[in-house]
Amino acid sequence: MKFVRIFLKILLGLVAFILLVLAVSLAPVDDTPYQQMPYYQQTKQRLAKLPASPAPKAAIRAGWAKANITPPYSTPTGGYGARQGKHWHVVSDSIYARAIVLNNGSTNVAVVGLDLLITPPTVVEVLKKRLPEVGLRWENVYMGAIHSHNSMGGWAPGLVGQLIAGGYDETIVTRITDGVLQAIRSAQSNMAPVQIGYGQVDATDHIYNRIGDSGPTGPLDGKIRLLKLQKIANPDRTQGESALLCSFAGHATLFDDDKWNYLSRDYPGSLVDRLEKKSADFAVFMAGAVGSTGPEARGKTDFQEVRNYAGDLALRIERTIPEIQLKSDSTLKILSLPLGLREPHPRVIGNWRIRPWLFYAIYGDYPSDLKALRIGKTVLLGTPCDFSGELSAQLQPVAAKKGFNLLITSFDGGYIGYVTPDSYYNRPTYETRDMNWFGPYNGDYFKEMMMGLLNKL
Repeated sequence: MKFVRIFLKILLGLVAFILLVLAVSLAPVDDTPYQQMPYYQQTKQRLAKLPASPAPKAAIRAGWAKANITPPYSTPTGGYGARQGKHWHVVSDSIYARAIVLNNGSTNVAVVGLDLLITPPTVVEVLKKRLPEVGLRWENVYMGAIHSHNSMGGWAPGLVGQLIAGGYDETIVTRITDGVLQAIRSAQSNMAPVQIGYGQVDATDHIYNRIGDSGPTGPLDGKIRLLKLQKIANPDRTQGESALLCSFAGHATLFDDDKWNYLSRDYPGSLVDRLEKKSADFAVFMAGAVGSTGPEARGKTDFQEVRNYAGDLALRIERTIPEIQLKSDSTLKILSLPLGLREPHPRVIGNWRIRPWLFYAIYGDYPSDLKALRIGKTVLLGTPCDFSGELSAQLQPVAAKKGFNLLITSFDGGYIGYVTPDSYYNRPTYETRDMNWFGPYNGDYFKEMMMGLLNKL
């Protein structure tokens, strides 16, 4: 009997401990409409107070450059938790930080594309301190990433960072940051007057909606979107070097999770390399609205899939480029909207989510922004997430009515998981449950704020 009493005491103590842990770690989902939440009012006030851009003093000048950030040592291969931090050992292709710098005499902007899974929040925190070295502030920088799941990891601390990008290494953060600053400096050194043009071509057949297995879905934004810059060679105003900014919504996941041994830019890298051989002197790719989109690939091996996928996108781009009409323009505006969010809401059991203190302990607490950049008649909207291709498709007509060419990108600096249509919130999918980190109604909330930024421009 004594043994039984001891066992029962231990069991009751264990149950009490588990209940205590659950009480301090879990909370029910807060489904209060976002318009009634303090974070919404705060962000709306920030949007209203965003300053107007100064009047241009000259036509846009631009320069571009890239910096090789491939480390001379092996790092974790970022992108799939199933890899458990394994390192790449073969450099399939080098990775870069790429920058396009623009100036109209009153506004100075840097567009930065990273050959990484995302724009690491740790890199952003360092950049905010170091950008004055190149005469910029964070508010004047528009960032994006190619979203390759086979690029360099090691840039995120914490348990979630370990799952996404492998073991944390601060020297990798420094290496990426140094590369960004080097690319900006080099771009600033070769600026010249430019003509600007926009083009797009449909490639919807190259993507599918990964949420589709859970029920009906809406149309995706399947356009390849292009912004071309052409330098004017003085004094005869002949055409000089050209740059091409390219965005598409296909997830860069053609390398499977068992190909951790290769460092690669996936199909965006192959696409950029081809564009720089045939279509432009310089190219930069930014992942578009990739939230819930998967690539429709063809090939017997991952390497064949990459070549075929990039090759077909390149062919469509090459047919489109001659149709792009170029002209000089002086309109250059950038807005940076600090984004308030609901408390962290990763769900673990039914409609129960972990409490904020636990989320921040395993992920970190990083600020996030929405970015808006207007270059002539083209507007880039940057989001701190895997932004839904369905939401992007819904925003395109709004921009068109205002006379804008709209190019939406993901991974602008912070990272808050996936943002998908609100009606999918309770679907049991990876995108809507595992990767929805900040609760319900973010789809409509993001759309409202992004439309607000369009109105400001």
